Amino acid sequence: MKILILINDAPYGTEKAYNALRLANQLNKDHETVEVRIFLMADATSCAVVNQTTPNGYYNIERMLKLSLNKGAKVKICGSCADARGLKNSQLVEGAEMSTMAELTNWVVDSDKVLTF
Repeated sequence: MKILILINDAPYGTEKAYNALRLANQLNKDHETVEVRIFLMADATSCAVVNQTTPNGYYNIERMLKLSLNKGAKVKICGSCADARGLKNSQLVEGAEMSTMAELTNWVVDSDKVLTF
């Protein structure tokens, strides 16, 4: 099974990105045969920025995203959304890829389930 998780909100401020990545990491842990795909759009492109510093005891989206990548999830970032926010490849977590709407539409069509946060 292929599950696409589409994230639209900023990494902090709401808990949408946090909950989306909690779900992605639980899927990776409990269902090894499931292919987890994460697509970051709009303000969620900032989820993939490296060197995030959060207070002790507070969740860190960068670490959560890296865990997803290490467990085999594929992570793509809307290129035009990243451009609008001045994000470049060099600022992104290793393993996350710049992408396009065409690639997102292919993922949507090819996925068994699409979840939006």
